Amino acid sequence: MIISPERLRALTEGLVAALGTPADLAQIVAEGLVEANLAGHDSHGVLRLPWYARQIRDGRIRPAARPELLSVSGATARVDGHLGWGPPAAWLATEAALDRARACGVGAATLLRGNHIGRVGAYVERLARAGMVGMALCNASPAVAPFGGTGRLLGTNPFAMAAPGDPPMVLDFATSAVAEGKLRVAVAAGQQVGPGLLRDAAGRPTQDPRDFYAGGALETFGLHKGSGMSVMIELLARGLAGVDHTAPEPGGFNGTLILALDVGSFVPPELFMAAAERLAAQVAARPPIEGVGRVLLPGEPEQLVRKQRLAEGIPLAEPIWAELCQLALELGVAV
Repeated sequence: MIISPERLRALTEGLVAALGTPADLAQIVAEGLVEANLAGHDSHGVLRLPWYARQIRDGRIRPAARPELLSVSGATARVDGHLGWGPPAAWLATEAALDRARACGVGAATLLRGNHIGRVGAYVERLARAGMVGMALCNASPAVAPFGGTGRLLGTNPFAMAAPGDPPMVLDFATSAVAEGKLRVAVAAGQQVGPGLLRDAAGRPTQDPRDFYAGGALETFGLHKGSGMSVMIELLARGLAGVDHTAPEPGGFNGTLILALDVGSFVPPELFMAAAERLAAQVAARPPIEGVGRVLLPGEPEQLVRKQRLAEGIPLAEPIWAELCQLALELGVAV
């Protein structure tokens, strides 16, 4: 199924609104989902909608809840998502971190009682376009085995970083070997995944994504390095944002920390931009290895996919499209 971004955005906004979401919040949520699809991160795109609908029906997402700026103290801020939609709360935290960085040179915001915030890279890219170095991290529900262990303990626990440039450099990855949402894409497409990404319920290596949903666990990237990074992200998310999935009341889905560094508080912005341009040119000039067209910068794969999908439309696996149509039927939304 190929659908234009405009049609998919309209359908998504209609579905989110029909789930009991005020119009302005529905627009924010829909924009984030479709932008993830445009960037090629289908794992964080519209395939999440049926899952969100189940979260609402189970009382885990309060669709009409609005995020609130709880407190501001020096370079820090705290946002309460009130267990509503994750993206509006994460955007409020991003703007709070940006505001603090403009005032203090550095800014940090935590998101408490926040639900799934979607693609983390979007928030740090916003900071980069405002002249900041942006960083963001969050935890998630257990899906990943720690290095050397079996069973689910850690979340996919993503980390993102972006820096000013033309365009900005944007790094965004899960500390698991693969994002859980990419398994959803593989299951929907009837595909296997690569080796070294997950284990089945008995702790054996597997390439069948269905094994994950039968009690298996994801691996961390980079062996002990990714596992150690995930543990530290988990600690910050639990300790600073108060989201602990091992507690009787987890307190949300994504415990989020967003950091902003004002480039102009350290060096003249033009010096940083000149350094970014030189580095970008040096990376791009590296001779590629066999089988690689050219060396890409962080964020460049997403830019290339976005350009293509804006022109040609967004591809959706048939099972995902069928789920969206079924949800629309249930909610009385025209497709």
